[in-house]
Amino acid sequence: MKQPSWASLLGRNAQLLQRAAQPLRDRRKPPAGAGSWLMGSVLTEAGPRRYWLYRPEGVRFGEKLPLMVMLHGCHQDAKSFAESTRMNAVAARERFLVLYPEQPRLANAQGCWNWFDTQSGRAFSEAAWIMRAVDQVCVLYAADRERIAVAGLSAGASMAALLATRYPQRFKALAMHSGVPPGAATSAVGAVGAMQGRREPQVVPAEAWPPLMVIHGEDDGVVSARNANAAAQMWSQAAGAREGAPLAQQRGKRYPMTVTHFKRSRELVATLVQVGGLGHAWSGGAAQKRFSDANGPDASRMVWRFAEKQFSP
Repeated sequence: MKQPSWASLLGRNAQLLQRAAQPLRDRRKPPAGAGSWLMGSVLTEAGPRRYWLYRPEGVRFGEKLPLMVMLHGCHQDAKSFAESTRMNAVAARERFLVLYPEQPRLANAQGCWNWFDTQSGRAFSEAAWIMRAVDQVCVLYAADRERIAVAGLSAGASMAALLATRYPQRFKALAMHSGVPPGAATSAVGAVGAMQGRREPQVVPAEAWPPLMVIHGEDDGVVSARNANAAAQMWSQAAGAREGAPLAQQRGKRYPMTVTHFKRSRELVATLVQVGGLGHAWSGGAAQKRFSDANGPDASRMVWRFAEKQFSP
């Protein structure tokens, strides 16, 4: 039997790599929102990494849409996170792209982003491939590089914060839902203490960080709500902002929330949203979905409105 030549093997590998870098259309209906649900991947030193992209209907040639990067939490993937948050429905109505990078189980058995593993550099490697996915979407789908925001839940929120502080020039807004602020842990052991609110992040001067929105449930038994205030204070102190008076709000029968703004002069630095009665779940998410509580105020709408304000010149 004739063995394949090295030239033919290299040719096949090149074709496979080229295919891996090209987004594919999923024939299934996209989660919660009419439009396209596309799969793509980027190549890393550890192998290909997959992402999903939601694109609303009727995108015109040459039209540049804002981009929302959504990072799932542990025990989630891109599709379940899209279904839980219903961010695609918001994107369909408001016309923006939504990118869902997906953590493979080979990188973390629970599907968590390794936001805490900065000593080994693994956290930074994961941040780097997410940015490659962002760049690929900007090229292939003409996402507006000047209107990009990042948001996440739990481990995804912590990774979102790492992205925003490591690549601050790339993002106009950051939204952390039930996460841990950057710098609170450098290893898996430290991450446990940080999640329990027993480790304070180190504050450094950073006027260039994008504005922050923090959303956290006061009844969160997985990630202590102390982390929400720590994140807001971290942004406030780094930018020299002042804390405003907390405002109590409630919409209909949804959980009540307390909103506190941190400003430097008239410039918004951070917004802290503390939701009463909410556990470790996406506020206002789809009913009967894991890590989702339909009774909370709509976090997806809040996150988009917050980001949209930062996009405005």
